[in-house]
Amino acid sequence: MFSALDHAMMARALRLAERGRYWARPNPHVGCVITHGEQVVGEGFTQPPGQGHAEVQALAQAGERARGATAYVTLEPCAHFGRTPPCADALISAGVSRVVVALEDPDPRVSGGGAQRLRDAGVQVEVGLLAGQVERQLAGFLLRQRRGRGRLRTKIAMSLDGRTGMASGESQWITGPAARADVQRLRAESCAVVTGIGTVLADDCALTVRADELHSDAPLPPPAQRALRVVADRRLRTPPQARVLAGEQPSLLLWGGEGISPAALAAETTVVAVQNDALDPAAMLKVLAGRDCNDILLESGPTLVGAFIRAALVDELIVYIAPRLLGSQARPMLDLPLERMSEALDLQISDRRQVGNDLRITLTPAVSSAD
Repeated sequence: MFSALDHAMMARALRLAERGRYWARPNPHVGCVITHGEQVVGEGFTQPPGQGHAEVQALAQAGERARGATAYVTLEPCAHFGRTPPCADALISAGVSRVVVALEDPDPRVSGGGAQRLRDAGVQVEVGLLAGQVERQLAGFLLRQRRGRGRLRTKIAMSLDGRTGMASGESQWITGPAARADVQRLRAESCAVVTGIGTVLADDCALTVRADELHSDAPLPPPAQRALRVVADRRLRTPPQARVLAGEQPSLLLWGGEGISPAALAAETTVVAVQNDALDPAAMLKVLAGRDCNDILLESGPTLVGAFIRAALVDELIVYIAPRLLGSQARPMLDLPLERMSEALDLQISDRRQVGNDLRITLTPAVSSAD
């Protein structure tokens, strides 16, 4: 059904979409290419919220040459009024004759409605080209639309013997500069970065995005619009001068809501449910889903990471392994008290590569034959 030109143009649209990865949220980062015959006459990618979507950017560039043209879009054009008018209407008004869509948008405000509106206007619509690539590219957004919460990724830096810090709490730096720069990419493409109060007290982490380490042509939004820094802090022990509260990048403290007043902290706070004498991981993710968080990065110590894993809420583990040994007295990778082999959690390796002098392994929960 699709020609070699169709494949090439959709692949081009996918590359364009990557340029909006850091600033499009909570919208999906989408790419669009418009061709007249074999000539590209317009292209665009999603702008920050409230500004033009990929289709609008491409149509503005194409002008009158969009009439009778083919538009390649990585996600179904929207059919509703949000911060901007429907992109399906813009394509119809411009006179586009054919629209090739990689993936139908599961957002209930769209979900086939954009494609149908185009067809009703006499536009030829074809769906499914390079859909698998878009599923991976927009994984967080798609998960939030389909199940009500975004993708939770856990980043762990450890030694070859599975240790994440010395017994004294010292943990900087286990991995090398290249791995640490790679973590900046994960932070930049996340809607929220979550840590625990133990990590804040031990490391005074900032959880900011260091733009000079990204090495990417995808533009970053200003600090005030970057990932929300979230601290799981049941008893509100975060010091007012903590680096995680400093600067323009937004912060949020999640706490248990008992016996303490948050008034003394110049930070936003939200109460979440407590379970087993700790904040409930599912409740924390519900708060972030309410804030339209597509991708959530968990950067924390073994206790909080272990809690999310035990709750079966982690979608992806990204483990950086440094070629060094920290010894048997150092802190373990996870607080995961298992006693029998039958309790072991199986994982699948989806990617592995060398990053500088370290190894990065990406893992997902194994799917059993019964699932």
